[in-house]
Amino acid sequence: MFTNFKETVWSTLTHLSAETVGWIAVVIVHASTIPNFVAVMNGLTDRMPQLDILLMMWFGLALFFLKAIIQKDMLNIVTIGLGFVVQAAMLALIFIK
Repeated sequence: MFTNFKETVWSTLTHLSAETVGWIAVVIVHASTIPNFVAVMNGLTDRMPQLDILLMMWFGLALFFLKAIIQKDMLNIVTIGLGFVVQAAMLALIFIK
């Protein structure tokens, strides 16, 4: 009985930990460009991040978004979608300014 409980707890914690690490990774990837965008918006620098890095990050996030849609993972769908909206809005503010 104790062994079954131990295995159930371990498998649950492993699954939760993997999901949490994946979610945190997506948030960090989205947040990686924010300091540079804020610096450009405030006039502290005129150097934008390299386009190839931005495109590779967005392509990777788009694939994560597609994966979340296929798996019907609402947390990642909302997180990645919101990240795309925030980054697009920041880019629009930079180019409109």
